[in-house]
Amino acid sequence: MKKIVLLTPLLLALTANAGCDTLTAATSTPGSIYNSPAQSIPSTLEMVSGLRQALELGTDKSTSQLSAVNGFFGNAAIKLLFPPEAQKAENTLRKLGFNKLCDDLILSLNRAAEDAAGKAKPIFISAIKQMSVQDVTSILLGSSKDAATQYFRRTTTDQLTSEFMPVIHNSLSKVGATRYYSQLATQYNRIPLTFNKINPDLDAYVTQKAIEGMFYRIALEELNIRSNFSSRTTPLLQKVFGYVQKKTSY
Repeated sequence: MKKIVLLTPLLLALTANAGCDTLTAATSTPGSIYNSPAQSIPSTLEMVSGLRQALELGTDKSTSQLSAVNGFFGNAAIKLLFPPEAQKAENTLRKLGFNKLCDDLILSLNRAAEDAAGKAKPIFISAIKQMSVQDVTSILLGSSKDAATQYFRRTTTDQLTSEFMPVIHNSLSKVGATRYYSQLATQYNRIPLTFNKINPDLDAYVTQKAIEGMFYRIALEELNIRSNFSSRTTPLLQKVFGYVQKKTSY
């Protein structure tokens, strides 16, 4: 009888300790029923850090892909073609046997855009660092699925234009686009009864299309992280964008 009495407190103590260990393990396990609901709601700091992390990853991937060989030329959605005002001229010149000259020009336009794309990354990083808490809230919880891309359009277009233009000007000369386009313009403008003459200035056109292609690619990255769990490669991204996905509907 004395043995039973002595063992009872010991068993109670061991049971209590086991219960504490189980509770500690449960509360520290992600998704545990003991977790407070508030733990699934990101703090303001987490929202800011999560969006910045997502945008840094997205812009880095976009600029790296577009600045690679065939980044523009190999992507039908953003591939640069003849300027709209010159497309009629292109059709006419191809009928006259100038196919190679036309093809060389198109390749050269895209090579110039690819050269310029590498200049975009530091501009985007600067814009990301300047985001306010209000910017972050509007981007993450607003009604637009491309709110971050729109933010970049507002805050970086002027600087991208300034940075891209000289690079594109030099690149167009380097890859021969200026020469090709000048030759095409000359050939077309010599054709009798061509009243809409071609302006051989390409810099502004290629700069505009390169920036549009950059924003197009960033918008795809934004949509991907908003809608695909597998694209959220860190716990912070999973927490922030999991919460955002629950709170928003587009």
